[in-house]
Amino acid sequence: MATHWQLPQIRQVETPDGRWLRVEVAGDSRRVVVAQVGSPNAGVLDDRWVQDAAARELTLITYDRPGYGGSSPQPGRSVADCAVDVRTISEVMGFERCVVWGFSGGGPHALACGALLNDLVTAVATIGSPAPFEAAGFDYFEGMSDEAVEDIALFLSDRAEWERRGAAQRDALLALDADELAEQWSAGASPADAAVLRSEFGVWLHRSVQAALAPGVAGWMGDDVAVFHTPWGFEPASISTAVKVWHSLDDRFVPFGHGRWLADAIPGAQAELRDNAGHLTVVAQRIGEVHEWLAQYM
Repeated sequence: MATHWQLPQIRQVETPDGRWLRVEVAGDSRRVVVAQVGSPNAGVLDDRWVQDAAARELTLITYDRPGYGGSSPQPGRSVADCAVDVRTISEVMGFERCVVWGFSGGGPHALACGALLNDLVTAVATIGSPAPFEAAGFDYFEGMSDEAVEDIALFLSDRAEWERRGAAQRDALLALDADELAEQWSAGASPADAAVLRSEFGVWLHRSVQAALAPGVAGWMGDDVAVFHTPWGFEPASISTAVKVWHSLDDRFVPFGHGRWLADAIPGAQAELRDNAGHLTVVAQRIGEVHEWLAQYM
């Protein structure tokens, strides 16, 4: 018999400092999984995530980080600031325990929840997450695309030009349809990622990007500065909750060294570091493995 699942419901949650968060909820707020999506993505739940969560009797919650989609901007935010938003969501939605997964740019935000909300968050999973920019002991730029290296160099040398370029890139992304986005993001990607971008997940990704950037570029810039250019506001080594790191050897969006560094830096972290999974395969096709691992900590 097929598992019954319902379409996500939209909630508007006010933060203590008067901002608003657009939240998507699929489930009854019991056995909660909070998903921190990538960048630039809005908190739009993919149907396959919702179906898998429903089959495991999990509630899946995500939200637009500040400045994306329907959430108010939060100028100057750090990665650590997301902990206040997740705490607020838990209080409004009425859950006292949860687990968190974070994909790509959402990975550091998931880790922040593990570091700063250890009375609420019992386990964290990251999928293709970057490491901190100031992380010691590895070459941050090894395996990174020329475009990404140039972006960091421009931020450091000419912030105003970096912001102008970001606004232009936002306009260009909004002009793309799903096929065009898949074609553009497949350039230089692993074969696994190129295939995923041309699948139904690519359609979801296009919808999420469009929703994220519709109100402007503030959310994307805020994410980029917080994740890639400034201190996160916590030390990964301080995390005491259970953590598992998923990262692929052929990830060309966030190089493999980032995942290996996180697995080594976080006390007791488990790791699944495999070849030929790219950046997208786990979140697109194998989210059930992540949910299964997290569910044991509920």
